[in-house]
Amino acid sequence: MQQEQEIVLGALPKGITLASEAMGNKTWNVLGHTYLAKVESATSFAWLSLDPTGTGVPPHVHPTQDEHIYVMEGVYTLYLDGEWTTAGPGDTVRMPKDLPHAYYNKGETPGKALFWVSPAGRLAQLFDQLHNLEDPEEVVRRSALHDVDFLPPGTVPGA
Repeated sequence: MQQEQEIVLGALPKGITLASEAMGNKTWNVLGHTYLAKVESATSFAWLSLDPTGTGVPPHVHPTQDEHIYVMEGVYTLYLDGEWTTAGPGDTVRMPKDLPHAYYNKGETPGKALFWVSPAGRLAQLFDQLHNLEDPEEVVRRSALHDVDFLPPGTVPGA
């Protein structure tokens, strides 16, 4: 994946990030997912997530950020604070800070969704560290240092 230009966090620059591009050519490979930066500033962070069948992000909490998902393609299986549900094309998922949540693509087709967090926090810096990292335990360790806390395995039935 490309890591050609570092994005310096600051004021939101005007402009357009084309559908086929990542802002600043910033693309991450995180445990089978491909993330393309779409908006990155001191106050806003959004990324396009391409999620192959059989991938997902286990239950975790963002103690300092609200997270949102706008589903474009596929169906996502979601854990939202004790309940399992699904979201498909056109649906928007809202996950307030401190809400335990997870998402998986258990369908037969790839998933594609726009994710964003508010405030931006340190999630983009975390993605920089997770790019091409293949050790799930190290992903959990580094995530905790960037305000993303994974729940212990077995905490959520069905996860």
